Amino acid sequence: MQANLPKRFYSTANAAPHDEGGFVVHLDGKPVRTPARSILAVSSSSLAGHLAAEWEAQTDVIDPRTMPLTRLVNTALDGVAKELSAVVEDILRFAANDMLFYRASHPVALAERQRLRWDPVLEGLESRLGARFSLTEGVMHVTQPDETLVALRSHVAGLTDAVEVTALHSVTTLTGSGLLALAMRAGDLNGDEAWALAHLDEDWNIEQWGEDAEAVARRAARKFDMDAASLVMRHLMDN
Repeated sequence: MQANLPKRFYSTANAAPHDEGGFVVHLDGKPVRTPARSILAVSSSSLAGHLAAEWEAQTDVIDPRTMPLTRLVNTALDGVAKELSAVVEDILRFAANDMLFYRASHPVALAERQRLRWDPVLEGLESRLGARFSLTEGVMHVTQPDETLVALRSHVAGLTDAVEVTALHSVTTLTGSGLLALAMRAGDLNGDEAWALAHLDEDWNIEQWGEDAEAVARRAARKFDMDAASLVMRHLMDN
């Protein structure tokens, strides 16, 4: 696979203002383009700087596996921008049947850990939405009140930045929780906190039975992409 990767063909990579607004990554003064030939542009100068750092960090070859930010922005510009409403709907689908609604009845210590760590996230979102979430024990489906679903939809209706939506969707799918992603967007959680909350049940099982090496490796690979999505959200929030 290494032999098939393109060789590094540029001397320097840096971020620069884009003539049409936002910021781009330049390689030897020329803008980077996505696979679909769009200019790799973002609205945040600091995010553009991190993108440029990914390109600068490439050595003999350009390895997309080591460039999660670039991959995310490519996906946003080439794909999500054309299907923005569908991607937002998918985030809403996760949030309407969120993992945080489904609680253990036993062991009691696990149920208490879920209550102590998940409830504050829900309470923060309830305060913002002006709505209440319904919880249940076990895995039987719990339907959220109509007014809560309306409030959730209204909350994400203004999302128009394809890069932000892509990062939000990435966090949603990596954690299995649309609400953790929305809490991150609101500034209630950072990426590491959301990641820990998403793996609360898994970590409980690890404490009881120990780790599985393959599961640890899969989780580390997902965390790599989670960190990239978290960084994107953080810099767009600060923009």
